[in-house]
Amino acid sequence: MKKLLLHWQILIGITAGILVGLLCTQFAGGREFAIDWIKPFGTIFINLLKLIAIPLIIVSLIKGVSDLKDVTQLSALGVRTFGLYILTTVIAVSLGLVLVNFIQPGNFITESTRQDMLQSFAGEMQYKIDEATGIKETRGPLQVLVDIVPENIFHAATANSNMLQIIFFSLLVGIAMIMLPFGQIESFKNVLDAGNAIVLKIVDIMMIFAPYGVFALLAALIAEAPSIDVFKALGMYAFTVVLGLIILVYGIYSLFIYFFGKMNPSHFFKAILPAQLLGFSTSSSAATLPVTMECAEENLGIRKEVLSFVLPIGATINMDGTCLYQGVAAIFIAQVMGYDLTMAQQLSVIATATLASIGAAAVPGAGILMLVIVLESIGVSPAGIALIFAVDRPLDMLRTAVNVSGDAMVAVIINRVGMKKRNLSQEEA
Repeated sequence: MKKLLLHWQILIGITAGILVGLLCTQFAGGREFAIDWIKPFGTIFINLLKLIAIPLIIVSLIKGVSDLKDVTQLSALGVRTFGLYILTTVIAVSLGLVLVNFIQPGNFITESTRQDMLQSFAGEMQYKIDEATGIKETRGPLQVLVDIVPENIFHAATANSNMLQIIFFSLLVGIAMIMLPFGQIESFKNVLDAGNAIVLKIVDIMMIFAPYGVFALLAALIAEAPSIDVFKALGMYAFTVVLGLIILVYGIYSLFIYFFGKMNPSHFFKAILPAQLLGFSTSSSAATLPVTMECAEENLGIRKEVLSFVLPIGATINMDGTCLYQGVAAIFIAQVMGYDLTMAQQLSVIATATLASIGAAAVPGAGILMLVIVLESIGVSPAGIALIFAVDRPLDMLRTAVNVSGDAMVAVIINRVGMKKRNLSQEEA
């Protein structure tokens, strides 16, 4: 295994996991065996990745910001980063709406199947609706801004759901370091350099266990999967989402990378393949962040001050794959439930999904909960989310891989723009 590149090791783990998962479904007690004796190793691997996420963000973000020359350089970097993330999010939701209106997967679900699925997932559906309603009732229009500022940084650092607060604090420390004389912060910068090296070495150690972790995750997923008949019934919906994700990544992202990042798309996708595979296996952008940063630096040559700023923020607010899914799922549910949406309602999906994605870090279980908010914004009963529970997990894996790809794509473009401006400044000097 040591002689193979990381992405090949992960691919072998994914393949073996699928095969073992299928084998477990073929004999009595196989499902219980997978849950009791295989799944825990996948959970341990995800916990390891999440364990290092907050230390990595704190160390790398403070270091990256403090390495900038002045605050104006940081503000320019921030405006470009947020602008690109918002742009790609709007494109993703719009693409999802175009595809779901063209394919109309809701027309492929029979009435009997719809009733069976609504009944089968009624309990889980109601739990998610109640959870989203409780969050919505306590969130005013500016609650997203309130959630960004922590009242206690040590309390904020106790949960990965507080990533925006961690980022805010890290940016604040980095800005303060820029504004202070170098002699006063030199010792602390040395501590940051050492901390960054230690964190990256921990990531290297964790990656040794990546193939085994994804094996356990996939084996348990296949063993726990619902009946194949459910997947057949939802085939066109899943096809629409997957088609949209493929077009977004290998079509739109490729154009951005080629024209704005000035990079060969095939080189880009080969470079980030380990991060994509890990995102697919873990369904968590935050858990995949250490590998995304490693791929960006070692395989794509992105400068540390860029990747340490762009990627942690992207893992928190950039959810292109999730937002595309929001658009498709919302219209699909409306089609199945017999709602006739106006153009204004469909356009509101774009705005709602975009805004919800920015504040998603403060909302546990972001995917489905975001969808409840989107459905309510267009007047569609959230009860319809029961229709997509059966295939939500595999689609969640795919859209997380897309989210990770979008983060890396924006980092490539921001890095290219920064290099171009730097070269122009040198020529003028």
